Amino acid sequence: MVGKQSSEKGAKNEIKCFFISKFVLIWLAYLLADAVANYAVGLISNSQRNQSGNPDQQRPQESSDLLAFWAPFLLVHLGGPDTITAFALEDNQLWLRHLLSLGFQAGAVIYVFFQSLPNKNLWIPTVLMFIAGIIKYVERTRALYLASLDQFRDSMLKDPDPGPNYAKLMEEYASKKEAKLPTRINMTPEPDKEAKASDIPTKKGKLNHVEVVHYAYNYFKIFKGLVVDLIFSFRERDESRDFFNWRTAEDALRVLEVELNFMYGTLYTKVEVVHSVVGYIFRFLAFGLVLATLGIFYFQVKKDDFHGVDKGITYTLLLGAIALDVIAFFMLIFSDRTIASIRDPEFPHSWSWPIYSVFSYFLALKKLRWIHCKCEIVKHNVLATPSSFRRWSGSVAAHNLIRYCLKSSSTRIHEFPSSCEIMFSLFGIYAKYVNIKKYLSFKCALLVKIVNKTTSFLRSIKENVSQFFSPAFGLITKPIEETVDEMMYVSREPFTMELWEFIFHELKNKSEFADTPETAKRISSARGDWVLTDTDSQHDRSKLLKYVSDVQYDESLLLWHIATDLCYYTEKDAEKEKANYTHQQFSKILSDYMLYLLVFQPTMMSAVSGIGKIRFRDTCAEAKRFFKERKLRPNQDKQACTHILSVNTDAGPVNVKGDRSKSVFFEASMLAKELKRMGEEGEDKWKLLSRVWVELVSYAASHCRASTHAQQVSKGGELISFVWLLMAHFGLGEQFQIIEGHARAKLIVEK
Repeated sequence: MVGKQSSEKGAKNEIKCFFISKFVLIWLAYLLADAVANYAVGLISNSQRNQSGNPDQQRPQESSDLLAFWAPFLLVHLGGPDTITAFALEDNQLWLRHLLSLGFQAGAVIYVFFQSLPNKNLWIPTVLMFIAGIIKYVERTRALYLASLDQFRDSMLKDPDPGPNYAKLMEEYASKKEAKLPTRINMTPEPDKEAKASDIPTKKGKLNHVEVVHYAYNYFKIFKGLVVDLIFSFRERDESRDFFNWRTAEDALRVLEVELNFMYGTLYTKVEVVHSVVGYIFRFLAFGLVLATLGIFYFQVKKDDFHGVDKGITYTLLLGAIALDVIAFFMLIFSDRTIASIRDPEFPHSWSWPIYSVFSYFLALKKLRWIHCKCEIVKHNVLATPSSFRRWSGSVAAHNLIRYCLKSSSTRIHEFPSSCEIMFSLFGIYAKYVNIKKYLSFKCALLVKIVNKTTSFLRSIKENVSQFFSPAFGLITKPIEETVDEMMYVSREPFTMELWEFIFHELKNKSEFADTPETAKRISSARGDWVLTDTDSQHDRSKLLKYVSDVQYDESLLLWHIATDLCYYTEKDAEKEKANYTHQQFSKILSDYMLYLLVFQPTMMSAVSGIGKIRFRDTCAEAKRFFKERKLRPNQDKQACTHILSVNTDAGPVNVKGDRSKSVFFEASMLAKELKRMGEEGEDKWKLLSRVWVELVSYAASHCRASTHAQQVSKGGELISFVWLLMAHFGLGEQFQIIEGHARAKLIVEK
């Protein structure tokens, strides 16, 4: 097993390197776009100036005109594709800077154009391309403006509501009293003037592909206010909860992933600008201008004096702009926003049925696909939708403290053939692929050793020169160390249907108790104590409460993470049963996932993590010292856990070590021993652990800032964001505060 794990580690690290490189390239292209455009316009302007100022270096007038004609293409491409206007939420806040950049770029292009005005051969196509470029750039700038959080919040605010006219009512009431008339105030509920939260009736049973988009869009329009911390009424909560109570776990997942896709489109793309009447008009106008430019250049402009290379570049620019517009047009037609506007046909064979069917077949490409994956003694359904059609990453990151301290290779619980392996098997060249994979694994294993040695060397230098160069040297080495750690010791666990069903039903069951704001707040604030105080249990769990109630969240997370590992690696094979084994895997996956968020997503966890990073480092330091003293080597996880549990913990670690160190290494050992004792007494410890981990995930999901969830949708999405949105739909949280509307007050004069 160890040999298999180490042989596959190289391939996994190679995949990680590929995706990280892809991410960096996209990021650099996004950042350098404006700078490259400025530089290009400057070169063109400088060339034009040399043309007029230095007769000895003059180029043919036709080439000078072509340079001026090329300048507006920079505006077209700076407008960017429809699928990305912002790389992060912070980019939307810089919409004013992009507006100023638009003015500068437009001014530079106009300046270049006026430099070439004496020759009128290309001035008409140049003006047409300039207008098309301005439209594209304005689209992007407006998309950034609409997605900025202030404007996003303002767009959802309703008209000011002063409430019933209290002053007028009380004046009339006082005048009646002064006239000694027997008067009383009678309150009658005012009819709800607002429409239902969703304009689509709740359907029972399985949803088809188009219905998923319809419901997702309707609930997105309601709950997008979560991003800017708006509050909602209990009427909206009841409608949403009623809808999700009728859904299966898989249908709920389908709706949530489309809903998060709508959030991505609104915050990071041009969808809000393009999907409007004005947006359609300007989009077709820009496309028509580019087509007209191509027609004029091809049929009317005399090109005999142009160099062949210059003509080739010009046609490439024109055809490239047209191709991008055509691609954007088809993406616009088949976008979720367009599909959301299509209604179900009233009857088969109606005029809208073919359109409905085409969209349904298109959405079928993006449907959730599951494959059976054998996991020791059970089979799980693993998400295997092709990456080209996925709406999110479809995996759960994992980081493990004990394996990190041992420098063990990263592993996965569920292993299944990749898309490449399936494709090579179909073509009968799987054996060659395996040989190539083994060769790459060997090379990557050597690379891993070199990287580890380099990292250790950098850390030793940092320690030795810290008293002289610590601040400056730390700025260089810390990002390198963190990147290497993430590449080497973070794995991606495939998402399973069974895990999602477990989370879904846990939250669904809790939502049945959330009838009041106080109860909903208590449930969303539970960090394991709701499960541990479950009155249905026949066992005493009071000794476990101190590990959730008397400690901070980050400390509790580390305690339960290490305790889960200690129970996981020391579980006897004879004790493994199908039911327990499934909950064991749930606990392990969620445990490693939450540690990953704590260590590698500090921005996302900052609202709940406290001093989590300090506590993690102190715990790692104590663990490394313990493993070094016992001469434990990489991949000896089981032996390491056995050694940890063998340490006598009758005296509390704090009483012996003091509280200067924030390590929770041996406190976690005490928790693990208590869990194992309860298991021996008949308690289903793995079901208990998995339920506690769902609460720990739920607490982090509901208490993280909503903007951090919005940031994650642009990076592939996280499981915790799905949990956050599902909790909101079930009414678990503090965002539902409007209990009832106005009441109509009447003055009744009694006889």
